[in-house]
Amino acid sequence: MTEKKLTAKLSHYQWAVIVAILVVVLDQILKIWVKTSFYLGQEREITSWFRLCFIENNGMAFGWQLGSKIFLTLFRVAFVGVLVYYLVKLKNSPGIKMGYLLCVSLVIAGALGNIIDCMFYGLIFNDPMPTAVATMFPEGGGYAPFLQGRVVDMLSFPLFSFNWPDWVPVVGGEHFEFFKPIFNLADAAISCGIIAVILFYSKQLAYSFAELKRMREEKKNKSSQQN
Repeated sequence: MTEKKLTAKLSHYQWAVIVAILVVVLDQILKIWVKTSFYLGQEREITSWFRLCFIENNGMAFGWQLGSKIFLTLFRVAFVGVLVYYLVKLKNSPGIKMGYLLCVSLVIAGALGNIIDCMFYGLIFNDPMPTAVATMFPEGGGYAPFLQGRVVDMLSFPLFSFNWPDWVPVVGGEHFEFFKPIFNLADAAISCGIIAVILFYSKQLAYSFAELKRMREEKKNKSSQQN
């Protein structure tokens, strides 16, 4: 089957689902490899502007902290549930572009990837002291109960760095590194999806809500006519 025939065979909605599944699978493969190959805090330089640096966090994307661990996990679950419902409702809408559906699927996949960490990593991994690496399904059990696992981050892009001149107020003499946050593939998917919607699909976002309102009213009218 040629690529052209395959594209015609699969709907935009099906492509969005495929992309979401691929992102989740790749995200988990990378996280499990890092978790079982690196000790906490270990770094490995790939290029001068890219390195792998294994850290874990209890918060949101890019290591931010906000609220309790269980609240954050449940919030993520509810958020993904709402987005999945939103995507399913738009399944048969002819006016929704494939690019927009892919953006929504990236956000769903990214959020789901980090949810998996929070839900299960505390149960299936131990938490050894550096320089030992973690093992899956340890005899003594995991390091945290259900919903309280930590998110694995590893991608670091210190694109450039320099030392501020001593004469600069406040930051003089300090070292500056551009883009210090360490993140994972799930974080990148969420960020790319949201940024793409803002830059290229803001009209589609507005149209989607108008379409959902139209479908809701249409369903309401049909129900009234049947009664």
